[in-house]
Amino acid sequence: MKTPDLSEPRTRRRLIAALIAAVVVLVLAGVGVYGLITGPPSHDNDEGETPGPVVTAPSDPAPTTTPRLPVVRTSDDPQTFARNVATVLFEWDTASGFMPLDYTSVVLDVGDPTGQEQAGLASDIAAYLPSRDAWLELRQYATAQHLTIDNTFIPDSWTTAVEQAQPGQLAEGTVAVTIEGTRHRKGLWNDEPVTSEHAVAFTVFVVCGPTYETCHLLRLSQLDNPLQ
Repeated sequence: MKTPDLSEPRTRRRLIAALIAAVVVLVLAGVGVYGLITGPPSHDNDEGETPGPVVTAPSDPAPTTTPRLPVVRTSDDPQTFARNVATVLFEWDTASGFMPLDYTSVVLDVGDPTGQEQAGLASDIAAYLPSRDAWLELRQYATAQHLTIDNTFIPDSWTTAVEQAQPGQLAEGTVAVTIEGTRHRKGLWNDEPVTSEHAVAFTVFVVCGPTYETCHLLRLSQLDNPLQ
């Protein structure tokens, strides 16, 4: 291939023109690539308006569980009802925001509709729950409690008591049910979970049919001093 003679003016002009044309092509190609990257121009911000603020929708709040008081399930069977009462009587949580009186009211709700035993029953229930001061102390350790029932039975001594009762002394359908089980407690000590178990026994006095369609609670024995 013959090398062009750059000393000739005509040859130099042709070479310069070719270089200028190549530069123009490269510039146009660069503009085209830039347009592909950025996309078409936006007309939303004419007249020098600044972009508006970006609004981010807040995320859905995390679901929370509202503490609820337990409820004594009704029954027309004396032993079933006594078990239901016992389960709720021992079920409490100091971290729930409720106080002992709140748990007391739950058990009182299934008391004798006549109200004759209400004061005595309230005193019985209070003996099963921590005092207010003890409750506040236990709350520091997030203490909670529940009961597992191992055995329920109608004590022989109750059969004897019914036989010896004077006419009208006991409402028809009044029954004593002794419950044996285990009280479970859990909490935190130095941020470590701790648990304890304690055997318990007590007697629940209920009145069922034919006096009432469903059973109601009359009284409770002392804890760990049941009828046998």
